[in-house]
Amino acid sequence: ASGLLQYQCVLPDGQERTLAALVEAFTKAPVSPSLAVLKRLGPQGEGMLSFPLQGWTLAVDLPAWNAEVYLMLDRMDEVVAQAGGRVYLAKDARLRPDLLAAMYPRLPEWREVKQRIDPEGRIRSDLAERLGLVPSASRIG
Repeated sequence: ASGLLQYQCVLPDGQERTLAALVEAFTKAPVSPSLAVLKRLGPQGEGMLSFPLQGWTLAVDLPAWNAEVYLMLDRMDEVVAQAGGRVYLAKDARLRPDLLAAMYPRLPEWREVKQRIDPEGRIRSDLAERLGLVPSASRIG
């Protein structure tokens, strides 16, 4: 792959040491980020799959061609999930499905609403299929 991959996560207040560890990991990354942004976020969003949490968000642009970057980000995803944080799904291209529920605790509620308004599973996206939010199109008869 060529181009850039943007990784964005949020960590809740009280996880500043975890944030510092993530920043430190990026300084030791196999490739240098071309952009890094750290911002303070306000109150948690009300949506079932809303990204914002009261805390800090870190966004980093990395070259998409380096396979080591993907392994590093997989490890970071685990750290973020364990710290009560989440990855920004709107910018995600690689999160493992098994971490989604830890990052988005209202996922069961979202699944119930999705089933109620779309019982035939017609509303879908590549992201939703990759993360197991909807069945794969190839499995729909």
